[in-house]
Amino acid sequence: MPKKIMIALLPGDGIGPEIMAEAVKIIEAIAARDGLRIATHEGLIGGAAIDQTGTPLPDDTLKLCKKSHATLLAAVGGPKWENLPQAQKPEAGLLALRKGLKAFANLRPAKIFPALASASTLKHEVVEGVDILVVRELTGGIYFGKPRKKNETKASNTMVYSKPEIERIAKVAFDIARARKKKVCSVDKANVLEVSQLWREVVTEVGKNYSDVQLSHMYVDNCAMQLVRNPSQFDVIVTENLFGDILSDEAAMLTGSIGMLPSASMGESGKGGIFEPVHGSAPDIAGQQKANPYGMILSVAMMFRHALGNAAAADTIEKAVEMVLAEGLRTPDIYSGEGRIAATSEIGTAVAQAIQRIGVES
Repeated sequence: MPKKIMIALLPGDGIGPEIMAEAVKIIEAIAARDGLRIATHEGLIGGAAIDQTGTPLPDDTLKLCKKSHATLLAAVGGPKWENLPQAQKPEAGLLALRKGLKAFANLRPAKIFPALASASTLKHEVVEGVDILVVRELTGGIYFGKPRKKNETKASNTMVYSKPEIERIAKVAFDIARARKKKVCSVDKANVLEVSQLWREVVTEVGKNYSDVQLSHMYVDNCAMQLVRNPSQFDVIVTENLFGDILSDEAAMLTGSIGMLPSASMGESGKGGIFEPVHGSAPDIAGQQKANPYGMILSVAMMFRHALGNAAAADTIEKAVEMVLAEGLRTPDIYSGEGRIAATSEIGTAVAQAIQRIGVES
């Protein structure tokens, strides 16, 4: 872990500034507890950047993120900018940032906190203890394959993967699994698609270098079924872009609220990366202190674990979130009659205080 840590903060749009403020509280609490030197610098992205600079990702923002050890992003987008051309919309700023930082691995956890098990649409006994990480390849596959053709009567897209692309995402999955339950499930459609046959062959080959990690293979349709039938069987799921897009959203709903979920987009070095909650900018509740900050706070935990190599800090943040949830602090999206509804800032403060208590107890 570097002696002095530099973190880029990109609040963005809608509820972004509100939840980013709570993320900063968590960073400051960890820094104070552990004596870390952390500097944060704010940049523009999305609609906020369009309004001030005319572009969704200013050059200064990309430069800031490239020289930082990690980037925290809150949310982008909103109806104010939805009539702009696709390449000029707020979401284009996020895509350009991922490209600029060469982020090819998207990490999407789905973890059931005991206090929120009843919020899941599945039975308690089905989701109890679920802790899944979907590792999605982010820059290849059918979304980026060429040629792409469309006319009035016919359209086509091409799914393409090379061996090096598969190798690097597989290594990410296996490396992460080593620090978890040492299980990787590679998801493909090898019974139908040649590209999936190559995927399975390459992942199997990479797996030979990880004798301590159990590797299994599963067709994507079966995986989709198993996620709602028996999700606790999974630890790390690794898959290509399209399948990962779908499966990670399905896994997310096991938790009961998208507001609880963090994510990371990582590059080749395994350092740096973009850490963000998976929810949107929710402009309808912006400025009302109703936004759920837990996904943003858990994104800070992912940052410490995956970009800064500080698993202890990540564990502390996650434990603090669990403590505050157990105390009953809820935002409207996760309130079901238990506990009480609390403001966004109240929850952030409570988690920061819990971090300090964990420090004293240890």
